[in-house]
Amino acid sequence: MARSAVGRFVVRRAGRAARMMGSLSADQRALPDFLIVGTQRGGTTSLFKALLGHPNFMPPRLRKGVHYFDVSYGESLRWYQGHFPRNAQIAERADKLGSRVVTGEASPYYMWHPSVPDRIAKHLPGVKTVALLRDPVERAYSGHAHEFARGFETETFERAIELEPERLLGEPQKLMADPTYQSHAMQHQAHVGRGEYVDQLITVADRVGRENLLVLDSHDYFADPKPVFARFCEFLSIPDAPELEHDVHNARPRSKMSPDLEQLLRDHYAPFDARLADWLGWTPSWRR
Repeated sequence: MARSAVGRFVVRRAGRAARMMGSLSADQRALPDFLIVGTQRGGTTSLFKALLGHPNFMPPRLRKGVHYFDVSYGESLRWYQGHFPRNAQIAERADKLGSRVVTGEASPYYMWHPSVPDRIAKHLPGVKTVALLRDPVERAYSGHAHEFARGFETETFERAIELEPERLLGEPQKLMADPTYQSHAMQHQAHVGRGEYVDQLITVADRVGRENLLVLDSHDYFADPKPVFARFCEFLSIPDAPELEHDVHNARPRSKMSPDLEQLLRDHYAPFDARLADWLGWTPSWRR
């Protein structure tokens, strides 16, 4: 077995062992105070990485995204709870700091998966949810590059856009009908659909409560991160941490999109963006 393969095998075994131990002690562990639900390629990794430096945040045990409510819903709630810190650890940290300590995760497929909002409402009533939105044209192009590099997409961006309606046909209905169903197309090839934000956000807000949903603009975050991060901290009811560093993570180099294709996508998103601005009460950065 090659060294890299051995390393992956060891990591998988260690992960399984950690999850098993977590499940066994689930009764002693917290459930998340918040979920970063989307969007993919919208800056969720950068926001989460910054949050890792916050003393009032304790992360999941293995990775930023547990993906329980989308691709691992066949597991038990104990399995999910096993990923988070022990209540005693959180209480000890909170006592030391003299302020609230939170835990949570970031799984950016949550906002796009049609069954997830109902699942969140069922298992985590009142949980805080956060959506970080990016210019949908840029998000689509970046999402395609990301999935192509990972081998989940095989077509050019132009061809993938043409194929998307056919690829997604009936997939949301299958996901909602069968909790065990996994949709490769919905998860990895919905480059345009993911950027049609408004109906996704309306559904999340309807299930968790509008007061429990914070929508942030990723352009605003990267242009001037400190005030946006301060809003995020206020939403989580934890102190601001203006000393934290904010960097761009998971950026992939790619060629420039053709002007004609970009305009085609701008025109496609125009009605969605208009409804989004009306619902939010403010204009997203890409339409200012």
